[in-house]
Amino acid sequence: MSSTDGSPHPLVEALGDRHARWTSIRRDLHAHPELAYEETRTAAIVARTLRASGIEVHEGIGRTGVVGVLRAGHGKAAIGLRADMDALPMTEQNTFAHRSTHTGRMHGCGHDGHTAMLLAAAEYLAATRCFDGTVNFIFQPAEEGRGG
Repeated sequence: MSSTDGSPHPLVEALGDRHARWTSIRRDLHAHPELAYEETRTAAIVARTLRASGIEVHEGIGRTGVVGVLRAGHGKAAIGLRADMDALPMTEQNTFAHRSTHTGRMHGCGHDGHTAMLLAAAEYLAATRCFDGTVNFIFQPAEEGRGG
């Protein structure tokens, strides 16, 4: 993404130095998939990451879900941004280094990516507070059928 003058977009520049960390989080989540209502490790990573950014954290939502609440300014407007966290009950056939370490469980629908991307958005918004109101970061458990 670039600005109208061809230079890198300011958002890309602001996020660029964090890319490696978010990729690492996504790969870690991919390697450690958890099925519906078993997302305790994932939820702990989410809660710890949100708290590190100064975001208010609510755990145990829908058993293993997490909600982060971030306020900026004095606005009354609110928005919810959601990511699903659970994996699928299937064996991964990939050979890359961050493939599932658990036979019979894998992130085949991208929930590891969804979770990492929402954490990245939360971190960015917490750092910049470039809005006026409340953002609710909803990390949903059990989206794949059982609770979704």
